[in-house]
Amino acid sequence: MPLPKTAKAFAPAKVNLTLHVTGQREDGYHLLDSLVVFADIGDRISLTRTSDARLNVAGPMTDGVPTDASNLVWKAARMMEADNEVAILLEKHLPAAAGIGGGSSDAAATLRALARLLDRPLPTDTAQLGADVPVCMATQTTRMSGIGEVLTPVTLPALPAVLINPGVEVPTGPVFQALPSKTNAPMPEALPAFDTVIDCAAWIGTQRNDLEPPARELAPEIDTVIDELNLAPECLLARMSGSGATCFGLFPDTDTARAAATLISARNPVWWVEACVLG
Repeated sequence: MPLPKTAKAFAPAKVNLTLHVTGQREDGYHLLDSLVVFADIGDRISLTRTSDARLNVAGPMTDGVPTDASNLVWKAARMMEADNEVAILLEKHLPAAAGIGGGSSDAAATLRALARLLDRPLPTDTAQLGADVPVCMATQTTRMSGIGEVLTPVTLPALPAVLINPGVEVPTGPVFQALPSKTNAPMPEALPAFDTVIDCAAWIGTQRNDLEPPARELAPEIDTVIDELNLAPECLLARMSGSGATCFGLFPDTDTARAAATLISARNPVWWVEACVLG
């Protein structure tokens, strides 16, 4: 059977519902314990087999997205030894450098699409591209620990949510440097089972994102975002994802999430605001 000429893949937003920093190795890598979910919104990758290899970036969120060899999409193509035989279109709907794994998810989607397009096996050490790439390969709810290499599938109810980015970049390095303690408690060894969104949100609220306090010190705009989410009717929990600046609010159903997104977007028209479902 001849190989296809094109392939497409979806690169969903990655949200850290929790992020406990539990240690730091001698090589500088931080140890984490994080509950990761994926949204039904994200970027899109389109590949075409061609001798005119290139990367084009389009869509509403292209600001800050490189089109040269520094882009993780190109690095993924190089890992598959395909950077000289494909044209790649990266359609950006997620803000860059926003704490929702956009680049890592783009790279993972590129690897999946290239494997189909060229009938090649997926690489085994995708962590070379970044610590978040392995979890983005599976795009399923996961407990991620170690430096991101220990992945345990988890079952959660679908979580209606609103994602907000205020348009400020929060560099990951300074956030980790500002963290007062890097040896914090992990999540409980056994995670509870949840029947409802309300129960799940309540338990998540008892856990932490250890990077949120230092990120809020570096970018006070995060305070404003979390305040807006907490003011939204029926918001169950408001928290920052990853190292910021994107925050999420959990809601009991999709209607209240969409209503909150409409209300918050109207009050803050320059923000990126999206209702979605996590999980």
